[in-house]
Amino acid sequence: MTQQLESPEHYKNGRFFNPSVPPQRFRKFLKWITHRRVGPWRNFIPSIPGEKPPAVVAGSDLRVTFANHATVLLQTESCNLITDPIWSDRASPVQWIGPKRHRDPGILFQDLPHIDCILISHNHYDHLDKTTLRRLLVRDRPTIFCPLGLRKLVGKLGFQEIYELDWWQDQPWRQLRLGCVPAQHFSARTPFDRNRSLWCGWVVECPTGDIYFAGDTGSGKHFAAIARRFQNLRLALLPIGAYQPEWFMGSIHMNPEQAVEAHATLGAGTAVGIHFGTFSLADDGETEATDRLHQVLGLAGNANAFWILSNGEGRNVPATDRGS
Repeated sequence: MTQQLESPEHYKNGRFFNPSVPPQRFRKFLKWITHRRVGPWRNFIPSIPGEKPPAVVAGSDLRVTFANHATVLLQTESCNLITDPIWSDRASPVQWIGPKRHRDPGILFQDLPHIDCILISHNHYDHLDKTTLRRLLVRDRPTIFCPLGLRKLVGKLGFQEIYELDWWQDQPWRQLRLGCVPAQHFSARTPFDRNRSLWCGWVVECPTGDIYFAGDTGSGKHFAAIARRFQNLRLALLPIGAYQPEWFMGSIHMNPEQAVEAHATLGAGTAVGIHFGTFSLADDGETEATDRLHQVLGLAGNANAFWILSNGEGRNVPATDRGS
């Protein structure tokens, strides 16, 4: 199913754009790429896979399991959803060059429960991995939700039940409702298709509190807009990494302080940090995002409400007062 673009506010002349942020200039990219100072990463980070997730979580219980990067397993209302799944060794069109994993996925692929639904935030290789999508398709035949411009790509992989949405559109699915919400980012898989497809976050509306997956995003007014529309957020998955240097990355990736501010703006009961510690995509080092987040959470005094899950860790998310 395809829903057509309703508003031109973020689309012009065949390309999408961020309404409140000027486009990046190529000279800024050249300045960054020729003056990079990448923080330290271990070549490979040994880790033990997390426990096998339950096959299903029934009723109003909500379980979140962090595979790593932006891949998160969400289980509630007898539905298993997964965000931006990637089990490949590299975030790249080929597996001999490109950003390589510094740690294994926190969940063994064979330990994944049956996946009912996939949420794709945008088309970058670390968020839309064809190999992983094909594996899930063959095994589980899941539904897939994607932003505008990606139906053709995922359709070619063989997916049958596809919902392609614009910002602020939503779609009932089983006993839930899934909404596409704004993000502040960009899209590209080649030098020739920049911003030809949309980028987004997702809100999963549940009877006892909603789930927000931010995808990739910079800090912006969209968080307040999302909070106004969804006033019962139980869980927010917020990116905290790939933000250095901030003069270049700041418009498309949040730093940890901005993630904490976003959590407060959204009013979510619990937040979980994502998009860190797996792929070296910017200049922040392996532990810089989590170290900085721990520091700001200590100063803010709300560490119990903003979780940093270890590789493969799963936790039950408490209900909000409004959702209970």
